[in-house]
Amino acid sequence: MPRIIAKPDNLNELNKNFAQSKLTQPIFLNSVPKCGTHLIRNIFRMFVPVEQQYHKAFIQIPLLNQHKSEAYNINDPKLSWGHLLFSDESAMALHGVKHIVVVRDPYDWVLARARFFLSDSFQGNLEHLRNGKFTIEQILNMMIFGIYQKAPTLYEIYTHNAVSWMTSEIEIVRYEDIVAHLKNIDTNEAQTFFSGLLSTVCEGGKLPSDWRDRIKVGSDRKQSGTARENLYGSKFKVPNELPDRQKELVDYAAPGLRRILGYE
Repeated sequence: MPRIIAKPDNLNELNKNFAQSKLTQPIFLNSVPKCGTHLIRNIFRMFVPVEQQYHKAFIQIPLLNQHKSEAYNINDPKLSWGHLLFSDESAMALHGVKHIVVVRDPYDWVLARARFFLSDSFQGNLEHLRNGKFTIEQILNMMIFGIYQKAPTLYEIYTHNAVSWMTSEIEIVRYEDIVAHLKNIDTNEAQTFFSGLLSTVCEGGKLPSDWRDRIKVGSDRKQSGTARENLYGSKFKVPNELPDRQKELVDYAAPGLRRILGYE
């Protein structure tokens, strides 16, 4: 499996600054890779006792059998997280678990994936992408169409990590909605959004009076090892917006994807 180099955070220590309520149901924060996994994870960590946070693994299919009995135990609830693709085995393991899947606009996902692969934070047999022999457009196309025998396509990732999970009992959360409400956290709309998102980890399903302080701590980008500015050794200039041609290629490669995720 690829190795990710990320700076550690001190959120377990900061968690002690807030009164915590015991988690009564296991929760799994699932996500498409590069869709704000650390952001939502770190926010939730400010509302759950550290001893009920499952830090032993970032759960993925190859690790599922090693961790499912402890991470998803309904009699000993834990908050856990990972990139768990849809399968009969993973669906069965998550029976009785509150399951949240985080997605991101595929247009922006292509850029985020490119930044990550081009940084030294990602170690996974793709280091040659940083040798200066590829144009940024070529790199972006690789993020969309995959790299033969080395990296899956955008279509494959979104199909198995998001779209195939879409049933009535799964909560789909868009990364952009989290960011938008963080920027306007003092509004009633933000309170409504976070009240719904965090209801499972709040006593009686209601946000505590200091909920904004907790979220500000958890969402601090300095605490995210994979935030854009915290990636190691990133020397390549990736555009802030996907070029029109690559937007067309995303639509060609995964027709209907943005619509089903709510981006059209």
